[in-house]
Amino acid sequence: MQKVSVERIASKSPDDTSGLEELLSSGAIRAEEIVCILGKTEGNGCVNDFTRGFATRSYGDVLGNRLGGNDEVKRRIALIMSGGTEGVLSPHVTIFSRSEVPGNPAHGGKRLAIGVAHTKPIAPEELGTMHQVRAVASAVAQARREASIEPEDVHFVQVKCPLLAADRISDAIARGASPVTTDTYKSMGYSRGSSALGIAIELGEVHESAVTDAVICRDFGLYSSVASTSAGVELTHCEVMVLGNSYSATGDLCIGHDVMTDSIDSEAVYSAIESAGLTSGRPLDAKARERMVAILAKAEASSNGRIRGQRHTMLDDSDINHTRHARAAVGAVVASVVGDPMVYVSGGAEHQGPDGGGPVAAIVRVSPPSKPIG
Repeated sequence: MQKVSVERIASKSPDDTSGLEELLSSGAIRAEEIVCILGKTEGNGCVNDFTRGFATRSYGDVLGNRLGGNDEVKRRIALIMSGGTEGVLSPHVTIFSRSEVPGNPAHGGKRLAIGVAHTKPIAPEELGTMHQVRAVASAVAQARREASIEPEDVHFVQVKCPLLAADRISDAIARGASPVTTDTYKSMGYSRGSSALGIAIELGEVHESAVTDAVICRDFGLYSSVASTSAGVELTHCEVMVLGNSYSATGDLCIGHDVMTDSIDSEAVYSAIESAGLTSGRPLDAKARERMVAILAKAEASSNGRIRGQRHTMLDDSDINHTRHARAAVGAVVASVVGDPMVYVSGGAEHQGPDGGGPVAAIVRVSPPSKPIG
């Protein structure tokens, strides 16, 4: 059976690996058991956000010294850095470790399980197309099966995907290929959206026959309720992390999720926490907050320029991108519920929840005995 541990550590800067090094030195976690590091860095979250690559390289170097080099780190660990900590969001990383322990698969109900996988490199002309959709769907299936998570027990899928920088666009055109867009910022949305649709297809949320190149980032009625995708210039392939509950896992952690219908849907945050097995009053009391391990959410500005009938200006601001506005807004809502600004909120939710909303997942520590969590 697998046992998953989750550790959150604050970051003083994108290259601040002191928290990880302390955990490794103390024996609290082992480098060999780390399968994913999910970070929020304080860049702008846009095309030129190099804090993501800076953090990826910094954490990769620390782990490479213990695992026999950076190539081994890339093979074993998903290093997923998401830029943008606007508003109250606090820079941090969440470290997911997995160990094999003896135990009865049916004992204690389903517990948190994790699977990771990587796609092959996505060519510039393949980004934002059915090729990327199918590549991500295949990687999600691989990660899910590795973790023995049934589709209905998946509660959050994180994908880090590439974007089209100017040199990648030029390379494709020089070869006679046609990228889906020549706008580097728009390429982030296409990459996020096609990755999300790959998740939706693999989990049976959307039938593959309904997805074509023509609907990607156009028909937003097609979406996944558990997808979280983030694009960056620091990679050319996709890295996938699947989180869910499984009878093949043990420990005291469970995950649940819900879908925020808009940027101020705090009710969905409470529902996600409760679906993970933590019931409390509203607001959460001190004991409940102590059992909160991590909150993971998506954020975006609704395309109609409205929130509950009232006008917003996130899409009209030429100085600050709408993804940054959305992260700040949703980050404040989530932080106010859990009483902690160190939460993961990723902007740009194309095909990730309904227009203007997005999935939100909660990892909590359950107290035995507990009823099985599905």
